[in-house]
Amino acid sequence: MTTLDVLRAHPFLAGLPEPWLPRLAGYARPVVWHPGHRLFRAGQPAQRCWLVRDGQVALDFAVPGRGDVEIEVIGPGGVLGWSWLFPPYRWQFGAVAVRRSTAVEFNAAGLRRLMESDDALGRQLTTRLMSVVVDRLHAARGRLMELYGYPTPEPTAG
Repeated sequence: MTTLDVLRAHPFLAGLPEPWLPRLAGYARPVVWHPGHRLFRAGQPAQRCWLVRDGQVALDFAVPGRGDVEIEVIGPGGVLGWSWLFPPYRWQFGAVAVRRSTAVEFNAAGLRRLMESDDALGRQLTTRLMSVVVDRLHAARGRLMELYGYPTPEPTAG
């Protein structure tokens, strides 16, 4: 299966106009991670993002006195990384492979250039990524509430 085939099949890109996919594929490459591989830590430069194909990657953040606390697990069909889209381009969370995982990795600088050169594509990807941001923030909020012994909050409109 080619990178372009993976992009065509990934739920995050479902419904995008077909001519956009080869353009996105120009900034993509397949990657494999083994259990325990640390992809990034909060605060490091965000220079990549990924569409997870198989496996599991845990998002975490450092909590003083508790170490790295898992907030969410991203599995097949998930999106990993949104911090590359917003200055100062630093990771807000960390990520580590839980199981052997495969993904398509994008070069963030190339994606930003592509999005700046095509307003329609840029709007579409930004809208989709903002949905990911909202989901991640909700998961982080819920995990913090759980750590401090409060009931997990219900999602709210936003």
